[in-house]
Amino acid sequence: MMEPTRFDLSQDHLPTAWFNIMPSLVQAGIQPLPPLHPGTKEPVTPDLLAPLFPEALILQEVATDEWIDIPGGILDVYRLWRPSPLHRAVRLEQALQTPARIYYKYEGVSPAGSHKPNTAVAQAYYNKEAGTRRIATETGAGQWGSALSMACTFFGIGCQVFMVKASYEQKPYRRIFMETFGAEVIPSPSPTTQAGKAILEAHPDSTGSLGIAISEAVEVAATSNGAVKYSLGSVLNHVLLHQTVIGLEAKEQMKLAGESDPHVVIGCVGGGSSYAGLAYPFIADRLAGRTQTRFIATEPAACPTLTKGRYAYDLADAAGMTPLLPMYTLGHTFVPAPVHAGGLRYHGDSPSLSLLVKHGHMEARAYTQNEVFDAAVRFAHAEGIIPAPESAHGLKAVIEEADAAREADEERVILVNLSGHGYFDMQAYDDYLNGRLPDFEFDPAAEDAALAELPDAPSLGG
Repeated sequence: MMEPTRFDLSQDHLPTAWFNIMPSLVQAGIQPLPPLHPGTKEPVTPDLLAPLFPEALILQEVATDEWIDIPGGILDVYRLWRPSPLHRAVRLEQALQTPARIYYKYEGVSPAGSHKPNTAVAQAYYNKEAGTRRIATETGAGQWGSALSMACTFFGIGCQVFMVKASYEQKPYRRIFMETFGAEVIPSPSPTTQAGKAILEAHPDSTGSLGIAISEAVEVAATSNGAVKYSLGSVLNHVLLHQTVIGLEAKEQMKLAGESDPHVVIGCVGGGSSYAGLAYPFIADRLAGRTQTRFIATEPAACPTLTKGRYAYDLADAAGMTPLLPMYTLGHTFVPAPVHAGGLRYHGDSPSLSLLVKHGHMEARAYTQNEVFDAAVRFAHAEGIIPAPESAHGLKAVIEEADAAREADEERVILVNLSGHGYFDMQAYDDYLNGRLPDFEFDPAAEDAALAELPDAPSLGG
């Protein structure tokens, strides 16, 4: 009898509550720091977030309960693709000649092709419940914009997306996907906002960044007199909360595979939502002393926030319209090189994920474009799925861990979040296959200049 290589949960096993990591951090003696008002430097209170988010999401942002119930209206949409499958990558194991057992949680089965609908559906639902008519947002690679445009259509809400210009030009089919679902897609920086105009005046050829696009979307919401709300695809607590359906399902599926405690859990990190979604239900066990699982967060060498950034209070956007967040940052004015992994081109990271790195519960690794695409192609040849460039960063670490297991001649259980497919990223693969893919050098001088503009805020010793 053949051993199974795919582990599926029935819809009856769809998680009915999201997992909140905050109580686990506190119980482990790690005290989360509050976001600060950019003007007063005082902790942000929920009322200050009201112009941007509906009350339900604000309450989730500051929630201290370990479990947050998922409303039925959200579960109804989740059932279009959830629970997502867990695969054992037996063919990749054989290709690598490793004794390691490799498992990947595949989020590319969602209608939008990535993990992003897990929070897009939730945010659209709560906005609809609050009477929101239109949502403004940003997107890097286009996966978040695709997910939110779809979710807004499901709930009858308008959607405006500021898409980082480098990705807008690299990924036209992502734009068309969003427009098919009725979204207005604007390349950022744009002349439609004051923030965009300021960037274009100073840098007419700017390729954009997530920080700039966030500024434009926040400006639209903040100046709309309540007519428009803002949605963020990563970084904030409520976004990471919604993504924990990934890890909650994966915990049950790993038990089905007889591998309840993986040795290492891996994922890519831009703002942190996909990796936190997989990792947080597992890392709670580490924080409680029940396991010694290792956690590896991967990122682009061109935007090495966790590996080369500073742990400090910084703005979440380029124009200074957001609260100050305690996080690893390259500086809010830092504009990363236009790597194809557009979803990872963000100057900062989730405060909770940053804390876990700071306290040694996660390690971070940075990779160049070509070695990432090499890993992606090796995975595709073995498993038949062309991964998103973002997800391929995690696969590079998987191959490193599998090679290390072979060299040490030891068994090792590896779990990775394959957070999306790469079928809208063919230009990136064409560039790689034809030797046109540059390995952008990280510019420490650009980081130094950006870090010199960090806001005046309490030091975090980072």
